[in-house]
Amino acid sequence: MSSAITRRAAAFISVCASATASLVFAGNVQAREVTPDNGVASASLCADAYVLALVDPDAISALSWQVDQPVSSAPPWSRSRPQAWPDAARMLALSPGLSVFGAGEGGRTARLLERAGYRTFELAWADDFDGVRHNLRALAEVVESVDRVDAVIADLDRRLAALADRAVMRSDIPRIAYLSVSGGSAGSGTYIDAAITAAGGRNVVADEGATGWTRSDPEFALRLDVDIVLTSFFIDGYASTFNRASRHAAYRRLMAHPARADIPAGLWPCAGPRLIDAAELIADAIDAWERAQ
Repeated sequence: MSSAITRRAAAFISVCASATASLVFAGNVQAREVTPDNGVASASLCADAYVLALVDPDAISALSWQVDQPVSSAPPWSRSRPQAWPDAARMLALSPGLSVFGAGEGGRTARLLERAGYRTFELAWADDFDGVRHNLRALAEVVESVDRVDAVIADLDRRLAALADRAVMRSDIPRIAYLSVSGGSAGSGTYIDAAITAAGGRNVVADEGATGWTRSDPEFALRLDVDIVLTSFFIDGYASTFNRASRHAAYRRLMAHPARADIPAGLWPCAGPRLIDAAELIADAIDAWERAQ
């Protein structure tokens, strides 16, 4: 065995010993040779969207454990790929050429992988389409997909321009509010706000002075005066005791709104490449609302 492989194997064993990971996976790791050229592995739902946008399917070695959940909009073929999560032993078992993490999700796992000689990339937090562009370009440099990212961003810009043209043709700007399954909402500085604005709507939650992601507030929900209600993650999200909006009487008026539009959760688990799809669905809801006036 070459000295380089010996050093990598030693580092690998050290990582497995120190990682707080499943012993089952650790055992699998120790039985195989560490190689750095096994493609790209995504360890989170958000990272999945970026990897799928920029990497050829045959170069994707794994996608996140959420890829076969209702919350994912990944294509059917992706369900056959191995699954990954931010766990050092699991990522070592997959032995990818590059591990991609969502914003704030790499942490100790990424550091352990780097100590073992593996490449990692962590997305930056994004709240708008500029953030999406930044993440696309940053990941494209790492996966050497510059030509593809230019096309992806050009398509994004074209579709944003088309949304702006649609907005100009409308006679009014609707008041729109987003309702989460927890009963919270999204104010200014969120990707929900960015999608509403791009679609040609006005985020009334932001108009009320809210910034960021808001908590459940039944009194606030009762006084909201809106033209369109956006919901998401109700039927394709996660079951939780915090799903107050599906049970609390204060939210039933919003849930029963005649101009309610449910956006597939997989389009915006984060500010990712498919945020534009969500914005286009919001624009469709706006057009339907205007036709009904």
